[in-house]
Amino acid sequence: MSDAAAIPAPRVFSEKTKFLIFGLMAFGQFMALLDIQIVAASLNTIQAGLSAGPDEIAWVQTAYLMAEIVMIPLAAFLSQAVSTRWLFTASAALFTVSSLMCGLAWDIDSMIAFRAIQGFVGGAMVPTVFATGFTLFEGPKRAMVPAILGVVSTLAPTLGPTVGGLVTEIADWRWLFFMNIVPGLAITIILPMLGKLDEAQPAMLRRIDWLHVASLAVFLGGLQYVLEEGPRHDWLDDSGVATAAWLSFVGAVVFFERSFFSTMPVLKLSPFRRPTFALACALNVITGFGLYSATYLTPVFLGRVQGWTSLQIGTTVFVTGIAMFFGAPIAARLSTKVDQRLVIAAGFILFATGLWMFSAVDVDWGFGQFFMPQVVRGFATLLCIVPAVGMALNGVPPSELRYASGLFNLMRNLGGAIGIATVNTWLLSYGRAHGQDLAAGLTAGGAGSFASELGRRISAWTPDAVHAAAITQAEMAKVIVREALAMGFADVFRLMAWVFIAGLIMVPFAKAAPVGTGTPAEAH
Repeated sequence: MSDAAAIPAPRVFSEKTKFLIFGLMAFGQFMALLDIQIVAASLNTIQAGLSAGPDEIAWVQTAYLMAEIVMIPLAAFLSQAVSTRWLFTASAALFTVSSLMCGLAWDIDSMIAFRAIQGFVGGAMVPTVFATGFTLFEGPKRAMVPAILGVVSTLAPTLGPTVGGLVTEIADWRWLFFMNIVPGLAITIILPMLGKLDEAQPAMLRRIDWLHVASLAVFLGGLQYVLEEGPRHDWLDDSGVATAAWLSFVGAVVFFERSFFSTMPVLKLSPFRRPTFALACALNVITGFGLYSATYLTPVFLGRVQGWTSLQIGTTVFVTGIAMFFGAPIAARLSTKVDQRLVIAAGFILFATGLWMFSAVDVDWGFGQFFMPQVVRGFATLLCIVPAVGMALNGVPPSELRYASGLFNLMRNLGGAIGIATVNTWLLSYGRAHGQDLAAGLTAGGAGSFASELGRRISAWTPDAVHAAAITQAEMAKVIVREALAMGFADVFRLMAWVFIAGLIMVPFAKAAPVGTGTPAEAH
């Protein structure tokens, strides 16, 4: 049975059923994406609860991302083999179980294992809903698909720290995972009852290219590890990072060889033959770079420089989510009324503007100073994503729609992984340079220097010269580290803005297909 024949025409479902199916799957995707960042503001609390070390606790997030990024491209193959309905149902069920086990984790090792499982099974829900939305709806109604899923894809990771901070403050960090149980069970029970979206092709499982699967896992898993751990361990100077990089390279070589020559590849790269799809993916990498990096940097600044609590951080970054919510309908309408290239160009310009506004950050910034930059960036995000989804998936043949959806979503996640690794490296480099400059400046000038004056004031209330010197050094270190970090953040936000400005070069070449082309119904 061909892929096109396996997908039923949208008319087999009533409009109510279509919206119910799409709504359930979109909510499942929201859960999977929310859990990427839901632990971000609560890692210190989880670390204390599991008696974990500083390096170990980072794996609570890394394990999830590594596993999810492997599953996203595999979902297209599995949805054909077992059917979209049963893949999504199984994914929701296993996500619910793994969430329960994360909440019951007894030590850091068990938590990392369950988070990896949670990320892997949840990853199947991310691209599947994109392909399903473009299958269910035709014509003008299809324009709402990228708008809704754009909101889900951006709002979920953005709200993650907010939701996580509130839950941890009100209840307990274990409820970060227990809260998935009821909605997960609802999706698992209701979705199979609504009818099948396509036919399963179990014969594909008997002919699966396991070498292709293994090479994909090693390639993407190793790459994610390098990007996550590299900034913390001096990149290839660390033997573990260097080994992961080498394995990822070998995995990539084997993966691409199997993609072109395997009789049953698990991931088809044929959508990249369309120049517009390739350009939309490249633009999506940049959007992911900005979305995930900015979502990561803001809580880090508020925690490390300002010393704010999880709740304070969560309520501050919530502003971005509100701006995204109000920007979604505007982005959707503009994407159907004017050239999508103009919309995404406006989005990139506004995103760069928001990041440039962040580049004025200093140690005195609080909620008020963060408000407008977050509004501008949040509003711009949907202007970047909604037209990019249309560019990528409108006009894609039905046989390639699943694979195109998986690849497109993979690009955004890769952009996020690259972005977080890059900004961490920039922050470390600029922070160290500013720290050295500040240390030299504060001690210059001999008796009239800041350090000398601080030492005299401390000596005035402690007669012990050794004790006074130690206090002076400690206070100096605090001032230098805090100021250097703030200056480093400003530099990083400025560089991120230039990334978006450079991305504008690609926009004029990304000519989109008309809305409503390439639907399964038309393929029949």
